[in-house]
Amino acid sequence: MRIFKKDLRLQDITILYFTALAALTVILVASYQAPSNAVGVSGLKPSPSSPLPPLPMPFRVPLDPRGELQLAWNVSFAQQEVYMQLRVAELKHGVVLGMSDRGELTNADLVVLWDTGSRSYFGDAWSDGKGRISLDRQQDYELIEAKQKADGFYLTFKRPFSTCDPRDYLIQEGTVHVIYGLLDRPLSSLEELDLSKIQTGVQRVLMLRPDTPSPTLPPDVQTLDVLAPNVIIPTQETTYWCFIHQLPENIPKNHIIMVTRPGIDVNAAYMDKKSITCWFFLCFCQYESVITPGNEAIVHHIEVFECSPEMRDVPRYSGSCDDKMKPKKLNSCRHVLAAWAMGAEAFYYPPDAGLAMGGPGSSRFLRLEVHYHNPLLISGRRDSSGIRLHYTPSLRRYDAGIMELGLVYTPIMAIPPKQPIFYLTGYCTSKCTQAALPPGGIYIFASQLHTHLAGRGVRTVLVREGVELEVVQDDQHFSAEYQPIRVLRKMVNALQGDVLITKCTYNTEDRSKPTVGGFGIMEEMCVNYIHYYPRTQLELCKSHVDPGFLQKYFNFINRFNGNDQCVCGEVGVTEQFSQLHWDGFTVEVLDSLYNTAPISMHCNQSIARLFPGEWEKQPVPEVTSTLAKPRFPCEGGATPAS
Repeated sequence: MRIFKKDLRLQDITILYFTALAALTVILVASYQAPSNAVGVSGLKPSPSSPLPPLPMPFRVPLDPRGELQLAWNVSFAQQEVYMQLRVAELKHGVVLGMSDRGELTNADLVVLWDTGSRSYFGDAWSDGKGRISLDRQQDYELIEAKQKADGFYLTFKRPFSTCDPRDYLIQEGTVHVIYGLLDRPLSSLEELDLSKIQTGVQRVLMLRPDTPSPTLPPDVQTLDVLAPNVIIPTQETTYWCFIHQLPENIPKNHIIMVTRPGIDVNAAYMDKKSITCWFFLCFCQYESVITPGNEAIVHHIEVFECSPEMRDVPRYSGSCDDKMKPKKLNSCRHVLAAWAMGAEAFYYPPDAGLAMGGPGSSRFLRLEVHYHNPLLISGRRDSSGIRLHYTPSLRRYDAGIMELGLVYTPIMAIPPKQPIFYLTGYCTSKCTQAALPPGGIYIFASQLHTHLAGRGVRTVLVREGVELEVVQDDQHFSAEYQPIRVLRKMVNALQGDVLITKCTYNTEDRSKPTVGGFGIMEEMCVNYIHYYPRTQLELCKSHVDPGFLQKYFNFINRFNGNDQCVCGEVGVTEQFSQLHWDGFTVEVLDSLYNTAPISMHCNQSIARLFPGEWEKQPVPEVTSTLAKPRFPCEGGATPAS
């Protein structure tokens, strides 16, 4: 059968060709299905059911080292929702924002904006254990606005604290590891996205912040800047820079009254109740960070320490805190005076209290410590960042104090190697609080958690008459890379006879040797620096297991393993730990020892002075655990992911 006649005209062939081409195009378009759960971004208008978030968004942090991505947010505790706004300086083909347990790209809760080359989509997604991306059937990120402005592309959306979706991250008080990425090409489907092949990073924030009423400063407030002296930031990823600042001689007693985010207009902030981080009526004394413009994404955190009053003279020093040639007297400058971490907002003292500076019994010397995080190895950058202290000569009713809770810095407390989870607990016993606290007790209004690199969680609880009463602070996503002072949403009143227990969680899966307690970065600590008033003589309330019972442990384990030549009493504790054969039994017995053996208490008026009393071989406090970790109600009994 002939298909074409000889006299078929060129015009007919052309018509047939374009008809076939059009049909093929229709088939290809029909075969592409827009993601069923995603939201098309083009022409988006805010929904009446989704009002814009409270503005301005008071909390913000640069995500990437160059500051091209910035996250801002606000919190509604009444609605149990977080409003987020992501600014992208130059948007190419999309952006990824997510949360995961430790900042991993796997098993992450994601929100993605992407384009196919012709259309843009917004959707709630997740990554599995191999990093494969899928749209979530339950879309819990609600898009509010997507808009191009002069300084970048703005994406505004919201999400509940808890979604009851096992693939979603449960947003709790404490550290949130935020991951981000930029898409440099279109995606025909979200499943094409490979996070390992795009520019990604991680940033840590305290997302759930207290409510923010407007503070009022006294008219006689003054400022003092404690700044780095025009440092050339080293061309290395991590640097801790130390600088000794000297206060004027014979400075009278003042109360420090103001740390806010970098670049904040303090006067304007006082007029805007949503621009300041304080809570309820606790909004009086504060200090703020001063960041050199351009270095906002490199200056990771800053601390100011007061030197020991006994040190009459501290050498001027400006250099690496890790330099072995630095003056030894710098080690006596450890009393925390002020701290700021990237993303942290203003820190305020209660209206009846202030942090004393100057006057009798104080030091003229302060140690500034600046942590530079320079992963791009940017060279030649100069920095004069630091902290601005706002203070007043009009003294408050109470001096505020800072007290150390947790474990003594000693190798007696150790973590076995290859452990996914291991706990160490430090006690501030009823005997110590009875001896050191005033009749009305103290009011804890903030705290600063601290471990080294193996730390994964820190939790401090208040125990009264053997029963857990309140959680002082709890962060089960803690990172040593992020240690800001955290304002409590509700003050905790600790009374005489109460017990304060600080429990730390560690992970040593990447270590082949035991990790002992100590000052070195590869050693460990478990500390909560609580900020409270009225100030007492109690500066340190910490413990460690009784050394004699630890020696019994070494003797028992060596005999159990058939080692009759135990040198337990002849070498130090660190060496004894390193000589052990670490199997499940050795680990289990050590854990049992730490939880049941008597403890030695350090109930200290200062680093060298104990309160009167017998502090050795004290029994471990008996506690009834009644405080569950905070949970959010879920329909149908579903459990949100951690």
